[in-house]
Amino acid sequence: MKQVSIYAENRKGTMQKITEILLKREINILGSVTNDSAEYGIVRMVVSDAAGASEALQSAGFICRLTEVIGVEVEDEVGNLNKMLTLLMDSNISVDYLYLSFNRDSGKPIMVFHCEDIMEVRACLESKGYTVL
Repeated sequence: MKQVSIYAENRKGTMQKITEILLKREINILGSVTNDSAEYGIVRMVVSDAAGASEALQSAGFICRLTEVIGVEVEDEVGNLNKMLTLLMDSNISVDYLYLSFNRDSGKPIMVFHCEDIMEVRACLESKGYTVL
């Protein structure tokens, strides 16, 4: 999966401007997380068209970067995230950050996360029966 990271000034109306740009391109936000500081923030999103979103946002003056992330569909049950993270920890895999999305077809949660070696993580999770998107 591709994620769009948007470096945005922390001021009134910035998120509305970002979402308006995506609306005009008919790009759906599937999941996102925002981390802010005093002056700037990073908005990370998985969207229906990552390349198109990045292009449109950059044309509007935003600094963007596309990053590979992993989406893992999990059952909506207590403890499933902990189980997956324990498996990764036991396999000596570090997760940099994560956030939640949903599979619009199945209704199941999708954990979106970033780590150093995407292929290693994919192989590890698939070998344990997880659905990696």
